[in-house]
Amino acid sequence: MADKEELYDEAVDLFADDKFDEAIGVYRRALEIDPAYGDALHGLVMCYQAKGDIDTAIELTKQFIAQEPDDILAFTNLSMFYQKKGMIQEAETAGAEARRLDWKRQLKEGKMAQK
Repeated sequence: MADKEELYDEAVDLFADDKFDEAIGVYRRALEIDPAYGDALHGLVMCYQAKGDIDTAIELTKQFIAQEPDDILAFTNLSMFYQKKGMIQEAETAGAEARRLDWKRQLKEGKMAQK
């Protein structure tokens, strides 16, 4: 039986070959093994985005943010998805949160480097 990393790698290859539905199935198998596997969830979301199913991409990203509220990439993706739907205010809000989280990360890294 494949582990989550092997499934993730397989799904990435499928995505690269524009086999989005197949990649979705493999990402979901990886998430069955580890529901908190962020890389697989980001990949899953990007498959839906590539298929043009922005609504599903948004909903999955919002679910992920509920689990991982400090994930910069999730907020960046959410901003991009909102932009594609013409939801400019929501896109700006999500983008601002991504920037805030990145500044917070930079400050933390700066403090760690000073020690």
